[in-house]
Amino acid sequence: MSRRLVITADDLGREAGTTEVILALLAEGHVTATTLICVSPAAERAASEVGELGVVPRLHLTLTSERGLPRWRPLNGAKCLVDHDGTLHDDPFVLGARGEARHVVEEADAQLRWMRGRRLAPEAADSHAGTLYGLHGRSWLTETLEWCARHGLAFRLPRDPGPYIGAPLPPQLAQVHERAVALADALGVAIPQTIATNRRTADELGAYERLRDDYLRRLAALPEGTSELFLHPSREDAVTGPDGVVRAWEARLLRDPVWHDALQKEGVELAAGWWD
Repeated sequence: MSRRLVITADDLGREAGTTEVILALLAEGHVTATTLICVSPAAERAASEVGELGVVPRLHLTLTSERGLPRWRPLNGAKCLVDHDGTLHDDPFVLGARGEARHVVEEADAQLRWMRGRRLAPEAADSHAGTLYGLHGRSWLTETLEWCARHGLAFRLPRDPGPYIGAPLPPQLAQVHERAVALADALGVAIPQTIATNRRTADELGAYERLRDDYLRRLAALPEGTSELFLHPSREDAVTGPDGVVRAWEARLLRDPVWHDALQKEGVELAAGWWD
């Protein structure tokens, strides 16, 4: 079995600056996939422009807003998902405490309809900010996988969560994860072997080279099968605070000759999806 890798630029449609960078990376061939946030005001233009590139993004199921941006509104508007002003909260732990499975699924339906209504037929879905996994309270993995099966979608759930979490899962979460992987297989929902991303801040990293070295180590450690590396490339001025620095570094990494040389030397086959 060979090692295959999906290189995904998350958060298309987040705002104009991030969208611009992701579209350029797609056009240059530096990423093999992207995910679309449908609830953002920038989503409409992003959907049109990515369609012009002939790329169909995955559905980035979004149930929370992001700090530093005007809060987003859900497409379905269920009360348990929003604050008093009708916007999505920017703290995933608030969602994890009060979200209800039925309304989560209804919002997922609405976001999928939104994409299909713009002639974008995604083959997979994933969870913005990891809110569906149970990392911030309630887990909706069972409902999400059943939803994916109904719509014929793959889902970003790693068989091996170690590279993403960076440590063994707590026993309760490990049991939830094991049941979810078994359910995905039973339902025929394709999932990747593993997933990885940067989880450190600019202060923790200290310099771009530390970020690059970390991704090079992740690349060398890829297991057999199809895995996913997802990044959040953007312009530094498009994202407030230190997150902007890291996102700019990730955009730089994807164009870095050292990174491309490593992909070739490692003999990793690039793929658009783990379900192919």
